[in-house]
Amino acid sequence: MLQPRITIHLPSFGSLLRHAGVPLLESTLIPLALFWVLFTQAGFDAGLFGALGWSALAIGRRLVLRRRLPAVLLISTVLLVARTVVGLWTGSAFFYFLQPTVQNFVFALALLVTLGFERPLLAKLADDFCPFPEALTGHPRIKRFFKRVSLLWAFVFLVNGATTLAVLTTQTVGNYLMVSTAGSYSMVALGIGLSLWWFRRSLAGEGIRLRIGAPSPAV
Repeated sequence: MLQPRITIHLPSFGSLLRHAGVPLLESTLIPLALFWVLFTQAGFDAGLFGALGWSALAIGRRLVLRRRLPAVLLISTVLLVARTVVGLWTGSAFFYFLQPTVQNFVFALALLVTLGFERPLLAKLADDFCPFPEALTGHPRIKRFFKRVSLLWAFVFLVNGATTLAVLTTQTVGNYLMVSTAGSYSMVALGIGLSLWWFRRSLAGEGIRLRIGAPSPAV
């Protein structure tokens, strides 16, 4: 048990941004950008293979260098393989982008299903974006926090899925990519802000303070 008024130091902002930004770039932004560039310049199939090739390269590089594979990269690559198969089979950009839209609903369901686990899915994914100390993740109040905040993120993904589905059925591929990307990241940013506020509130109730950066060396 953690004692009241304990201070836990997290890595610096730069370290946190690198830790969170690399998985996000590898798993989402770069494959999406590659698809769009190759789709507009060389055709639909080129976009499919470009996005999938990047994800395979990202995983292969980490395996060769013996680095940890982020859960978000593994999950996104498995889903991207399924999307590519459907895209090649149907030759339709609509069905290719329908899958990540539907995946919002699937992910929301997964968050709800894992609420009964010792560590729900959201807590495991959080490790990819911020390396929390074990003393913090094992605290009973923090465990309860991740179970409760999973409900918030299930709602975020449900709203995101419904919004992107409406855009996909009414807009062109280019407009869909622009609107859905901006809308999705706005929803995610709002969810992150609410989660951080909730997280700090949960810690304050236990007398736990978070500080960014390493503690000052003792004199």
